[in-house]
Amino acid sequence: MRVTNRIKRSLPLAGAALALVLAVGARGDAPDRWWSPGEGRVLPASLDYTNEHGALRTLVVGGPLKTRGHPFFEPLGANGRACVTCHQPADAMSLSARTAQERWEATGGKDPLFAAIDGSNCPILPQGEKASHSLLLERGLFRVQRPWPVRAFNGQPVTPDFTIEVVRDPNGCNSAPGYGPGAGNVSVYRRVRPVANMKYLLAVGFPFDPKQGYALPLDPDDGKPQSGNLMADNRAGNLRLQMEDASSVHLEFARALTPAQIKRIRDFELSIYTAQQSSPAAGGGLDTMGATGGPAKLRDSQPGALGSIGTPVWSEFAAWDRISAEDAAKLTPQQLAFRQSVARGARVFRDRTFLITDSAGINSRMGFGNPVRNSCVFCHNMTQMGNDVAPGQVDLGTTTQPFADPWDDLPLFRITCLNQPHPHYGKIILTYDPGFALTSGKCADVGKITLQSMRGLSARAPYFSNGLAKDLRGVVDYYERRYKIGYTEQEKQDLVNLMSVL
Repeated sequence: MRVTNRIKRSLPLAGAALALVLAVGARGDAPDRWWSPGEGRVLPASLDYTNEHGALRTLVVGGPLKTRGHPFFEPLGANGRACVTCHQPADAMSLSARTAQERWEATGGKDPLFAAIDGSNCPILPQGEKASHSLLLERGLFRVQRPWPVRAFNGQPVTPDFTIEVVRDPNGCNSAPGYGPGAGNVSVYRRVRPVANMKYLLAVGFPFDPKQGYALPLDPDDGKPQSGNLMADNRAGNLRLQMEDASSVHLEFARALTPAQIKRIRDFELSIYTAQQSSPAAGGGLDTMGATGGPAKLRDSQPGALGSIGTPVWSEFAAWDRISAEDAAKLTPQQLAFRQSVARGARVFRDRTFLITDSAGINSRMGFGNPVRNSCVFCHNMTQMGNDVAPGQVDLGTTTQPFADPWDDLPLFRITCLNQPHPHYGKIILTYDPGFALTSGKCADVGKITLQSMRGLSARAPYFSNGLAKDLRGVVDYYERRYKIGYTEQEKQDLVNLMSVL
């Protein structure tokens, strides 16, 4: 069934109108939207929360879960936070900037979310002022303090092959007494990564790291290769190390987590699945009319040896490309057009090729050449998830000049390579976040960031590790600008509509 030009032209406007209607009523619809540490609520086996594109669903295998006494939900440290503080079910087990804004308004900035350690731009700033928390409120960013010189996850020092200088420090956490490279640390600002759909994030698709060119590190607990998909800079390769990092820093626990607590948190994180479940723009559920969207598909599928790379990415929406006349009669013209737009977006994602240039981890290591022609699925290739089955980090330019937007509210660092120059930036690099280089100590890794999954995007804006894109259109616009793709306006809208239902 063909979509008329009239419907095509009306699609963005209709989508915007529906989003506006949803936004007006969505945020106050559930009194339990915010999960405070220690409140002892029961987490249902299935839980829906609305957002501007529809509703997100969270599934808990073996649920419902009694959260009272559970270490993921209890405030075990001095600052009153728990893991759930920054990993909210309504936000796809992450935290959106909008939720942070709502908590500020609801509590006058007193919520443990805004703890000075990382919920403010810097602990030296006046904590009662909203401006001191602007990075969290406007971009959803938390401060992450890394050791300098670099230390590996086991605490062993790493001799970096680059120097780091602070060019600009608007918040003081890279130059004030006790802070910055001179004091043995570097502060960067990053988004919260979701703790859901973990069996996919832990899946290992290759026996080596093709982006760095060396063998995968082995898990110190079980001796198996690590996927490297848990943290933006890969500083913790398994869930235990990630928990210990978060509990000692972000949660300020006085005592280390016990093995029993670690097991309970790990079991919970492996049991939770989340994805967009319904869309008013589509006229209802994302698992209707032949499609198989929603988190049940993630729960019931297996990542496979290569992350199910043999199945086309986002093929769960292929049926919407040819909706029967009987099903079409149940939809408005706008809803039919939206469903067909999603199906086209999946094809654009897979098939619309462009030249990928000067991206470390792709052009400089994997032997594909510079440039290489491919599509979005080149890096976002795991079926039903959109992360990369190939381990390792990639530099898309989101934290480095000249590609990243000029941000006056983030620190700016000058990296000088001591040996070989960076393969794409040369000897001198200006960056807002050195990324994986703060873990590896290698100048060639400056700007590399772990690719994220693409599930639950509607619930957790803004996007990229540093909140570079404020909305889904911003994601498309960044790639358009970075790689000069030449998307048509229809292709851009199709991609936005696809991402809104993931």
